[in-house]
Amino acid sequence: MCASDLLAVLETDGLGRIIALSLSVSLSATALATLFGTSLGAVLAIYPVPGRRVLVLIINALLGLPPVVVGLALYLLLSRSGPLGLLALLFTPGAMVIAQALLALPIVAALVYDATAASWMEYGAALQVDGATRMQSIPHLLAITRDRLVTAILAGFGRTISEVGAILIVGGNIADYTRTMTTAIVLETSMGDLSLALGLGFVLIGISIAVSTTIFTLGIKGGRWW
Repeated sequence: MCASDLLAVLETDGLGRIIALSLSVSLSATALATLFGTSLGAVLAIYPVPGRRVLVLIINALLGLPPVVVGLALYLLLSRSGPLGLLALLFTPGAMVIAQALLALPIVAALVYDATAASWMEYGAALQVDGATRMQSIPHLLAITRDRLVTAILAGFGRTISEVGAILIVGGNIADYTRTMTTAIVLETSMGDLSLALGLGFVLIGISIAVSTTIFTLGIKGGRWW
């Protein structure tokens, strides 16, 4: 793609709304996945939860969860005849956030579990000797594994920003409402407008790199890259 084609993409009417929606949905989903995934991973690593091995196995098995399956399950839950139909979330950005968060949660939880479990084995006894409870130990362990926590967040964001299958099902790819960068690329490709699809792809890659670099930079420890 030449520079003029890319410039034409940037000047496309409504592109700003598409980019803004993509970022808001993906960042919101990443935040939710980080909140619940970090809590779940840390608790499983520190507390002797009954059936912990089975739960950890399930979380790791869900790393390869097909997005369309998540989208279909949410569609059935959020449809008018579904148990959550009264919430009227189907074909809204809210449904897209939930779908992306569900896909990113196992990634964050699995990575946080591995990091926290290793730190608990190394520092857990010392923390308890100092009087810290298991719950009080979690913030200290997360601080120790700060680099791997940032990696988990980046992995979760990578999952959300690139998602298309699930959000197509629950979002509907509605112009000026639920159309994101990825769903717009699918639409333009199906219509044969490859130049616009490629342009959108370059913009998406640039945004992904910019956000990932920002998150990574904020996680710098001691003035150095880990």
